[in-house]
Amino acid sequence: MNKQFIPFYLIGLLLLGGCQLNPNHQGMYERDGNTINVTDRSELYNEDGIENGNDDMNNNFGYVRHQKSPVIGNDQLRDRTPAINREQIADIISTLAVQLPNVQDVATLVTDDEVLVSYQTDSNNRFETADQVKRTAISVVPRYFHVYVSDNPNMIKQIEAYSRMDADALRADRSLDAVIKEMINTSPQGRKLNAGENENGEGYGEMNEALDKDMKDRNK
Repeated sequence: MNKQFIPFYLIGLLLLGGCQLNPNHQGMYERDGNTINVTDRSELYNEDGIENGNDDMNNNFGYVRHQKSPVIGNDQLRDRTPAINREQIADIISTLAVQLPNVQDVATLVTDDEVLVSYQTDSNNRFETADQVKRTAISVVPRYFHVYVSDNPNMIKQIEAYSRMDADALRADRSLDAVIKEMINTSPQGRKLNAGENENGEGYGEMNEALDKDMKDRNK
């Protein structure tokens, strides 16, 4: 190698190293071992509170990338499986639904795989309003959730009684089944979602059909 180029080469390496060590130059990603996260401030998914510049958080896109790491075992990865914050989901649904036309009051209960929404409305078209409320809820939760709605304002107090219970509470499922049946039998549920799912998002001919908790099967 020509010796006169060595100093310039070393200077280039030092400059590059300085950029990498500069604490103010974090780049696009922040790494935490097995995860590459785009800097994001979403409270629902960004548990570490990584900031995304000084922009309004409502303007930011959301993007997260996960990679397996040879250092971290699969057991540790499973321990980090994200959990759904049901109260936040219920808050989102109620906040969106109360903005619908002719809807004045909304209460939402989110269980491990069901959403119960009770609302007060002065709509002349109960079916259309039920369809809007239901689809609002379905747009928020994971696709395996079933959604049941009621325009009977008295149901608000009934589902509120379950707000301090959890999925492990004794007889919670059986008691909620009675509430759901009342919602289905006394209030419109809107349109079927598609050819494979009924009004409440319960599927037909699913692989776990014999094991699922669909109300359509229990009402047979």
